[in-house]
Amino acid sequence: MRRPVLLVVAHGSRDPRHAATVHDLVRRVRALRPGLRVETGFLDFNVPSVGAVLTSLDAEGVRDVVALPLLLTRAFHAKADIPAVLAEAPPRLRIRQADVLGPSPLLLAALERRLYEAGLTPADTSSTGVVLASAGSSDPEAIAVIADIAREWRHTGWCAVRPAFASAVIPGGVPRTEDAVRELRELGCARVAVAPYVLAPGRLPDRIVRGAAGADVLADVLGPSPEVARVLLERYDQARTPLLTALGA
Repeated sequence: MRRPVLLVVAHGSRDPRHAATVHDLVRRVRALRPGLRVETGFLDFNVPSVGAVLTSLDAEGVRDVVALPLLLTRAFHAKADIPAVLAEAPPRLRIRQADVLGPSPLLLAALERRLYEAGLTPADTSSTGVVLASAGSSDPEAIAVIADIAREWRHTGWCAVRPAFASAVIPGGVPRTEDAVRELRELGCARVAVAPYVLAPGRLPDRIVRGAAGADVLADVLGPSPEVARVLLERYDQARTPLLTALGA
């Protein structure tokens, strides 16, 4: 029996860097799992759309698909937008929606990879405060996950780790990137680094960059790092196992 097709569902952006980064990541996934068919569909702005990819797969005779949200937290897109799009797929397709990428120890490893690529070394850890800067969300579950990741990461030896959002501040919630940078300065960390917890460049990641102006180190987005590609395959394997079991494979 053929393995289900992996359909990576990306958000899409008017910024061409977004789609380019998504395609780079998908190429790395294909390289890690030769023989696995991996397709990419976008919810908005870019082509092909998720619906167009599903229609094409159905026309080819594909029957089993794992749709994997290219998202770091379970917020509105994972809970509403993607299920709504998948519900409109051709009825002959058997589709299982995989879990979002985060949280995962591999993503923490990817964040550290980006910080070291930006100039930090493991010896800098205890004297460096890190801003975990995400795009932001009004979803309480997503907010809680970002805060939990920051707490977990702090226990690996950093001077301090503070979560931050690029989008508007929610009263009583997570601060903006520039506010978290200032807080770490006041805390007395010898240096401050900003680690964008985002997958690809775009409008909100650019806001993180602007908010990091007062930091000593700014890491790149997670992008096509090998750790992110491995998380995609983990989520695919987790989703396809019950699908195959249901089919008697």
